[in-house]
Amino acid sequence: MTLTLTVSDEVRALAPGFTHVVVEADGLVNGPSTDATSALLDDAARRLAERLGGRPPHEDAHMAAWRETYTAFGSKPSRTRNSAEALAKRALSDAGLPRINVLVDVYNAISVAHLIPVGGEDTDHIRGAMRLVRATGDEDFVTVAGGEETVEHPDAGEVVWRDDTGVTCRRWNWRQGPRTRLTEQSASAVFLLESLAPMPVGDVESAGAELAELLAKFSPGARITVHAPV
Repeated sequence: MTLTLTVSDEVRALAPGFTHVVVEADGLVNGPSTDATSALLDDAARRLAERLGGRPPHEDAHMAAWRETYTAFGSKPSRTRNSAEALAKRALSDAGLPRINVLVDVYNAISVAHLIPVGGEDTDHIRGAMRLVRATGDEDFVTVAGGEETVEHPDAGEVVWRDDTGVTCRRWNWRQGPRTRLTEQSASAVFLLESLAPMPVGDVESAGAELAELLAKFSPGARITVHAPV
């Protein structure tokens, strides 16, 4: 793997059923959302509705497991939802899913269709290895509030993704920082698909394979590697 990703023992102890699949891609072509990515998001919302059968997203067993895990590290899951549950709620609302850019639309569609948290990071802006750790509370998380850049700090014990510079995503997969997000200029990326028991490992593998197929479709010629679940 070009980029090193590690999960700390403390996080493994907190969530022993955690599995993630990493998809690395180089030579991507990003740009504004298209009719094709918009249709992909609409289809993902349809697939989600079929999966839930009228239930709210938080009643899904996988989403319930994420809520339990968020509670275990001190977050309130009804206020700070995992990324998949938050997207699912938007997908089922009248407003529908946002259209961001091609790459973000693609991974959001996978997240919604499979009801699994998926994140995308621009590898050109990651410094050193990526680590999933429990925060000390001293780490910097650079974000934007009121249109201005500001620095926050995670709560002590909060689960965060970080690199050598600071936190890249707070509360596991709740809020990504702008430094590493995928923009229309992004050409290299790492995508993280994250699952907890009781989701079968085969399900997250299938989601990763579908993501890779879509990336190849929207970026012909891109070099894409799907890594085995860890």
